[in-house]
Amino acid sequence: MESILVAHPQVSEAAAVGVPDPIKGEALLCFCVLRKGANGNVDLASALKNKVATELGKALMPKDVLFVADIPKTRNAKVMRRIVRAAYIGETLGDTSALENPASLEEIKRFASEVRLPA
Repeated sequence: MESILVAHPQVSEAAAVGVPDPIKGEALLCFCVLRKGANGNVDLASALKNKVATELGKALMPKDVLFVADIPKTRNAKVMRRIVRAAYIGETLGDTSALENPASLEEIKRFASEVRLPA
């Protein structure tokens, strides 16, 4: 999934996580970092969702594609999907001392507060 997203010329990084969904039980949410000069708009998000659906099937189409400035990573550049998910759904983050960029969590939390998932 992430490989499909970063294959797009405007996307430099991606992280896909499962989040609670009242209909499906769990839905896919993708966070993308755009290349310099790229415009993260509704049209690009829709194009990325459709690209995933075309390549993997409609059942795996992301619920949403959100554009962020950075994705939480360790100093070794490992994407911390567990922490991305926890920040988005409001769970306890756990140990974040290994994060190279802890400020990246604030943007994810802000998205969650704007969208606020149903309980």
